[in-house]
Amino acid sequence: MATLARGAYALLLRAALPLYFARLWWRGRHEPAYRQFWGERLGHAPAGTSTGRLWLHAVSLGETHAAAPLIAALRAQRPGLRLLLTHGTATGREAGAKLLQEGDAQAWLPYDTPGAVRRFLRAHRPAAGVLMETEVWPALLAEAEAAAVPLVLANARLSARSAAKGQRLRVLLHPALARFARVLAQTEADAQRLRDAGARGVAVMGNLKFDLTPDEGLLARGRAWRQALERPVVLAASTREGEEAPLLRAWQRLPAPRPLLLLVPRHPQRFDEVAALVAAAGLGLQRRSAWGAQPPADAAAADVWLGDSLGEMALYYAAADVALLGGSFAPLGGQNLIEAAACGCP
Repeated sequence: MATLARGAYALLLRAALPLYFARLWWRGRHEPAYRQFWGERLGHAPAGTSTGRLWLHAVSLGETHAAAPLIAALRAQRPGLRLLLTHGTATGREAGAKLLQEGDAQAWLPYDTPGAVRRFLRAHRPAAGVLMETEVWPALLAEAEAAAVPLVLANARLSARSAAKGQRLRVLLHPALARFARVLAQTEADAQRLRDAGARGVAVMGNLKFDLTPDEGLLARGRAWRQALERPVVLAASTREGEEAPLLRAWQRLPAPRPLLLLVPRHPQRFDEVAALVAAAGLGLQRRSAWGAQPPADAAAADVWLGDSLGEMALYYAAADVALLGGSFAPLGGQNLIEAAACGCP
């Protein structure tokens, strides 16, 4: 039954391949990286690709940040370690590029069809693989097992909601989870749900995000920004679609002098959309992308600062008196509060 289910899954993904690339092209309007290296999405690699690296997959920005202390610990333990970093999003790939050293490589994770995964594994021949958090791909796990590439699921988590959804696809997901050599869970609750979902070799190792150290340079700059302002700063951090408009309406109703609203959308492709929402609300706007290291002289008079940059969340948290975490005003689960706490922002 599991083999039949995996075959049907592969056929479905092959049929959806044109839609997959159409979506990448669409997202590439605002993030050009999505329109680059498409051959990697199908498992192709340049001729002469070096083999034997430790492969680490961090799909997006959050997982890449979480992987940073793990990578640092691995390098300290094994000097000369060569890494292959893979990602699924443009923000993850951009952040991952900063973690590379000489001898390392970077690529997109291949589309989860048997052919693409086999090409990827043959090209790179990784010694072992580490997948971060929730990356459970049936074809990838089956082909890695066939190629004798042991895989570990690190910083693993599985919410009660995701576990309930997974029950509907248990014929695919249970065999996939069982193929991991080890599963290193964030909490005992995650561990038990992962065991119930078919994982073996499960251990509780904690959340790697607690090992992150905010950049001291960004923290110092953010504090300097805050000190130069003469009014409170409220940060709306990692906001999602549908959250900014009601927040801006609330800001319109505040009597002058208003606090400064520092608005940081979660997804970079929405920066221009959110800027348009601010303009439509009749509020004065300054965009971080238009500055250098410091805000211009007239920035202090704006109603809203738009944090349309990447890799500067520590700066934004340090500049704020209080943060409202995105995902909290709609049933989206809420942004993780660890980074805010690490930066000392309530």
